[in-house]
Amino acid sequence: MQSLLAKSTRWRGWVQGLTTLLTNSYVTQSVTKSIPCPSLNCYACPAAAFACPIGSLQHFAVQRKFPIYVLGALSVVGLVIGRASCGWFCPFGWFQELLHKIPVPKLRLPNRFNWTRYVILIGLVGVIPYLTGEPWFSKLCPAGTLEAALPVMGLYPDLRAEIGVLFWIKIALLVGFLGWMMVTLRPFCRWVCPLGAIWSPFNPISLFRLEVAQSRCGHCNKCQAVCPVDIRVYESPNSDACIRCLACVRACPTNCISVATLTAGPAPRAAGQPAK
Repeated sequence: MQSLLAKSTRWRGWVQGLTTLLTNSYVTQSVTKSIPCPSLNCYACPAAAFACPIGSLQHFAVQRKFPIYVLGALSVVGLVIGRASCGWFCPFGWFQELLHKIPVPKLRLPNRFNWTRYVILIGLVGVIPYLTGEPWFSKLCPAGTLEAALPVMGLYPDLRAEIGVLFWIKIALLVGFLGWMMVTLRPFCRWVCPLGAIWSPFNPISLFRLEVAQSRCGHCNKCQAVCPVDIRVYESPNSDACIRCLACVRACPTNCISVATLTAGPAPRAAGQPAK
């Protein structure tokens, strides 16, 4: 089974491409547009088939209502697969990985300060929209600029007369992130994305999670070398940063990384190894 999981990672790019098409299928809008998308995809994109979960949360914050339905739907996803949606189903995550393939000098940043995405979730998605009555994260979101603002301006020339300072701020943020994505893998996912912040706490308790057989692990760090979020998987297989891409499963030379739901029980830890 582990061999099958390792081989499945070869198809992850195709899965990401297919889900990008499905989340922007257009023809299902009349039926699915009110359903929160299980990934970050802008509601305002002309082809979007689902509601943006972060935009929906801000809508309720602006209305000063508790988002029971949206949080319930996101919690179900988190309880089942944790942050696997980030690694397999997110159009913007896929776009970041594709952009990183551009042959420019790379900067591998350690997985530090990822608490910033929680600050953005609480502040820019929750508190500030609640106080100001405006969905500020959506107004500035680079995914929204790429998927909605630019296509809309291209499709509807009459709207170009309404372009103001905010639009150019959005463009500047997008350009900045595009440059960062070329040199660092998934920077938006790691330090900014509030949807990832919602799913992160579910990683240790979701049905789909990783475990490491420490007795077989040689701490060779090949898992970290292929990890898009720079995790030493043997130290923290259920890190809140992990996007469950399973690249580590394929790269591990001793097959010590496994999916918990496919094992008979928890993998043993070496003596003195703390639980993560």
